Amino acid sequence: MPSSTPTDSSVQPFATRHVSQILPVPPQNRWLIEPLWFKGGVGILGGHAKVCKTHLAAEMAIAVAGGQKALGILPVTSSGPVLFYGAEDALPMLRGRFEDLANARDLSLNNIPLFLLDVPVLSLDQQSDLHRLRAAVKDIEPRLLVLDPLVRIARLDENSAADVSGLLGSLRAMQRDFDLAVLLVHHARKSKAANPGQALRGSSDISAWSDTNLYLSRKKQQLTLQVEHRFAAPPTPLQLKLSTDPAIHLTVINNDTSNILADKDKTLDPLQQQLLDLLSLNRPLSTVALRSLLHRRKQHVVAALNNLSDQNLVERGPEGWRLTS
Repeated sequence: MPSSTPTDSSVQPFATRHVSQILPVPPQNRWLIEPLWFKGGVGILGGHAKVCKTHLAAEMAIAVAGGQKALGILPVTSSGPVLFYGAEDALPMLRGRFEDLANARDLSLNNIPLFLLDVPVLSLDQQSDLHRLRAAVKDIEPRLLVLDPLVRIARLDENSAADVSGLLGSLRAMQRDFDLAVLLVHHARKSKAANPGQALRGSSDISAWSDTNLYLSRKKQQLTLQVEHRFAAPPTPLQLKLSTDPAIHLTVINNDTSNILADKDKTLDPLQQQLLDLLSLNRPLSTVALRSLLHRRKQHVVAALNNLSDQNLVERGPEGWRLTS
C-alpha cells in the first residue's frame, strides 16, 4: 500500500522567528500583583486543609478587582475584572467572605468587577463545561480567574500525568487565548516533603505547569506564605495571621515588610529577564551564545549573569549557563 506521508516539498512549515526579534515584556508590565503573581501567569496556591487558602485566593481576587494593594502591602499593577469559582462554599458564604474583605480594605462590593461562577458543579474534563467556562471568560474578560479547588473542578485521577496534563493544558490554552491569569487552589499531601513543590498532592505535572506556586503553611496561629517563580527571584516569605478587626482578613506580620517589597527590584533589569527567558529553554548556553542572541556587549552580559548567579537563579556548568536546579 503506498505511503500517505507527504513529501517535504509539499509540507507547509510552522512559522518561526529569530529569538532577537521577540520583544521582551517591559518590567512594569510583568506583574499582576507585585511580586506575588505574574500578569497572564498560571499557577497553584497550595497547602494543607484549614490554612486559609481560600482566604488568600479571595484576598488576591478582591485586590485585583478593586485595584488596591493585596494583603495591604503588595501593589496591584494590572487591575480589572475577576472571575471566581469556589466549589466548597455556597454563594451566600462567598458573598459574606468578600463582604468582610471589602469592609477590611475600605471597598464597596457594588463598585468592583468581581464575579462568581454560578454553577453547582464544574467538570472541566467535560468539553461542554470547558466550552461554557471559555464563553464566560470571553464575556467578562477577567484579568484573573480563580478556581478553588482542583479536586472539585474535574473528575480525574490526580496521580495520573495524562489526566492532569490534559486539564492543565486546557487552562494554559485559556490563559493564552484570553490573556488572563489563572490561579488554581490545590491541597498538599499529609506527609512531609523535602520542598513545598513536592508537597502538592498528585502528579508532579501540577507544580511543573505553574509560572508561580504559592505555598501556605501553619504553625500554631501563624501562617507562612512561600513564593516560587519560574522566571523571577522569590520574595522573602510572608508571615500572615487571620485578623477579625474590622472584619475577617489576612494581615502581614513580618517585622520589616520593606524587605519583602525590596526583593521585587531583583527582577527589574530587562537584560537579566532576557537572560532568564533564554535559559528557560532548559539547555545550557555559553556566554558567547547569549551575547550573540541578545546583541549585547560582553561586560553587560557577564555582569547580568553574575548578578543572577548571586541571586541563585542561574549557575555555570561545563556546557554553559543554565537555570539553577
